[in-house]
Amino acid sequence: MRTVRLRFGLLTAFWLAALIAAPLLGKHVIGLAAVLGPGSAEHVIFWHIRLPRVLLALAAGGALAASGLAFQTLFRNPLAEPYTLGVASGAALGAVAAIELGAGGATLLGLSSVGVSSFAGAALVSLLILGLAARRRFTTATLLLAGIAMSLTCSALILFLQYRADFTQSFRMVRWMMGGLAVVGYREVLWLAPWVVAGLAVLLSLRWDLNLLLTGEEVAASRGVDLSRVRWLVLLAASGMVGALVAVVGPIGFVGLIVPHILRGWLGHDHLLLLPACVLGGGAFLALCDLVGRTVIAPAELPVGVVTALLGGPFFLWLLLTRR
Repeated sequence: MRTVRLRFGLLTAFWLAALIAAPLLGKHVIGLAAVLGPGSAEHVIFWHIRLPRVLLALAAGGALAASGLAFQTLFRNPLAEPYTLGVASGAALGAVAAIELGAGGATLLGLSSVGVSSFAGAALVSLLILGLAARRRFTTATLLLAGIAMSLTCSALILFLQYRADFTQSFRMVRWMMGGLAVVGYREVLWLAPWVVAGLAVLLSLRWDLNLLLTGEEVAASRGVDLSRVRWLVLLAASGMVGALVAVVGPIGFVGLIVPHILRGWLGHDHLLLLPACVLGGGAFLALCDLVGRTVIAPAELPVGVVTALLGGPFFLWLLLTRR
């Protein structure tokens, strides 16, 4: 137990290091004197570009990792992730439809018109999934299959819209679906913060129930777990967070798969510690990936979704080769 707590302490230190160091690092390293002294270009870059970007990465990565862990426990499937139920596909369909219709730069609720359309698509898919979850005859396995069917349907509609789009629209669609954390100011961070805080609060309140679900639904129900309530709350919390963050940063993959697996092997299966660890580890991991993306081919920028995908594939090959 002491070793586990020490590892959790190291993870917390890693998160703090990402928060402090990532805004300072890049193609041009910003010194502390420039950060504290107003008036310079580096001061503006730090406070209005790099720091909001890192805060967005910490929030989005923590939400993705916590949602991935909750879905893997709920569905008892190690390949479940935040996008399993088609929420991201619904968001992508909304964004692609907005680009196809020539949406401009108008803003609503702190989001661009493409972001608003993306959030509406995610909300629609989430409502359909939550409606299925509310019906008691739908088992967890059936719900998982329904989510996959929803994702495939949205993907087919996205391909149809891409086929009809011109070259400029197709480029915007593909670039949006790569994901990215490029923001100026704190508008996107403030939009995402309430969704992430509320969703994480719900998941953290269900840590005991998620621990019991590890033993199986029948055993958990015999020990007093309300399966319908837990299922509905997990879906509500995770879908709300995923829909909100995809509307801002696009569909960034593999964070909800990589981080829970690594931390489960490092800290054990107890959600009392594992869930907060995923919040810290997911945020720090995405901030680190974003740092790599904006420095490895500088002055150009590699979308963070590409970086996480490049890491995700080899990671699962390693997982298959080293574990039964």
